[in-house]
Amino acid sequence: MLFSGFIFDVEGTLIDCIPQNLQSLQETLAEFGVPVPYEVLQLYSGMDGDDALRIIAPSLDEVARKKLMKAQGERYQKKYLETVRAFAGVRRLFEGIKSAGGKISLATDCQGAQLRHYHSLLSADDLIDQIACGDDVEKGKPDPGLVRLAVKKLSVAPNKAAMVGDTPYDAEAAKAVGVPALGLLSGGFTRAALLEAGCFEVAQEVGALGLILDGATAL
Repeated sequence: MLFSGFIFDVEGTLIDCIPQNLQSLQETLAEFGVPVPYEVLQLYSGMDGDDALRIIAPSLDEVARKKLMKAQGERYQKKYLETVRAFAGVRRLFEGIKSAGGKISLATDCQGAQLRHYHSLLSADDLIDQIACGDDVEKGKPDPGLVRLAVKKLSVAPNKAAMVGDTPYDAEAAKAVGVPALGLLSGGFTRAALLEAGCFEVAQEVGALGLILDGATAL
């Protein structure tokens, strides 16, 4: 299978931050009077924030959900953001893709200062061709908007792009656009869950993708 474009999710895929994200969400939910077990939050990690809250906190109305998401974002940025790290091997992988003639885009719900901090951790701005972020679309994954935009920005056919993500929602978004999906176990989901969502292959984390992608980049 040959690809000329690679679309990467960021949180849980390139940046090791899912435990911090979920911990900040759990703490914020508790403040709003909605205690939710960590294991339940894990099931919806990577899903559009409002959609996830509709499921895990059905007692909250739209106004309360917006307040909660704002509070959670502030808590995460203040308490946890400086503790996250990039996964090993990201730049090496990106260099390999670029040297083979591939294009790279990020497709992430995050934005603003948070996204800028992630960029600084990756130290790979010179290798990233395009970015589709939360500022560009109304909804996060599994809505296909981010992946569709990333494909458009890369100017590649959907079947010549590969979506790399750590959640079933990345795979579902990719599938809706006709983009093959690669899954990573670094977000806390099982191999079975990622395959069931449509991933054609699953790796432990982003640094292990080299062997899978070897020979899979079209010039």
